[in-house]
Amino acid sequence: MRDTLPLLPSDGETIAELRELYRAAESRAARLRLLSVSARELAEANSLTLDEVIERCAQRLAFFVGCRSAVVLQVEAQASNENAIPITAAGDDSKAIAWLVVDGLSGIDAIPDEEDRDAFRMELDQLGLTIDRITKDRERGELLSKLQEREQTLGMLLDQIFTAQEEERRRVSHELHDGVAQTATALVRILESPAVVAGQVDGGVNPAEVARSLVAELRRVIAGLRPTLLDDLGLISALQALAENLAAEGYSVTQEFSQGDQRLAPVVETAIFRVAQEAVANIRKHAGGPCNVTLVARLDTDPLLLMIEDEGVGPSDETKITGMLSGNSVGIEVMKERMASIGGSLDWGAGDESGVFVKASFPAQF
Repeated sequence: MRDTLPLLPSDGETIAELRELYRAAESRAARLRLLSVSARELAEANSLTLDEVIERCAQRLAFFVGCRSAVVLQVEAQASNENAIPITAAGDDSKAIAWLVVDGLSGIDAIPDEEDRDAFRMELDQLGLTIDRITKDRERGELLSKLQEREQTLGMLLDQIFTAQEEERRRVSHELHDGVAQTATALVRILESPAVVAGQVDGGVNPAEVARSLVAELRRVIAGLRPTLLDDLGLISALQALAENLAAEGYSVTQEFSQGDQRLAPVVETAIFRVAQEAVANIRKHAGGPCNVTLVARLDTDPLLLMIEDEGVGPSDETKITGMLSGNSVGIEVMKERMASIGGSLDWGAGDESGVFVKASFPAQF
């Protein structure tokens, strides 16, 4: 029996198959080149180069599917574009972190070749992972920067608090030495005098009157530290006491106070009173003597408001230029930090014609 030879394909069939295999090899090479080049660039991308790298990868992806151009949009910018393709961080369930718009492509399903669609999706995954990575790096960097700024602010605040404490100690020391100590010394001398020991009044000086003066002086010093009115009757009463003390010194004081149905939290009342106390102390120091003063406290609005304004001489032009109004004063910085601690803010500056205003606002709920 004659051996039968296998049938060989014709030359035409062989050439067609080779061409098909060549085209398939070229397509696979193109897909690998697309993914490898993009993977390398995306791996090297950082916060500064991300936008440029993403734009280049998007353009390369457009050329891969036979389109002219592509652009990557932020999430909030894609609402009006129906052909936008979502870019997710990882997995199908992830929310879109950006959107790809390819000119002339309505979606991934419009890509005719299945392997090209798979490569397209892999490229989108690479883009999503890189955008997510660098976005988180940026967020961490911003958080670290805020924490460092916060630490610097806290450090400055601690220095200011220590300075303010020392100033307060010096003030109390001077008041005790110049007022209370001298009155107490005078009382001791009166009580030790021979006439008083013998039951007589020396020179018409009544020891009881001196003792009452001593008690009044002590109460004044104590009130400067923390008035009992603030604890017993609340912020408005304490502010009224500040206004009355100014009026007793010759200032013309206008009071505009209103309060809500409930008292503020103790920490809020203390912060507001300290701001008012510091503002009044500054008036005594810098207003140039008795003048018109307005105290406003609106505790029934949201935000709540404290306003203290005087019509004194105000800061000099030189002081304005050198920066007192920009917050270089320790007292002003402490007031600002007190307001910041309760979620509020403080503004201050020279009045329109004369004097200085201090305006503090803070949320009704704290």
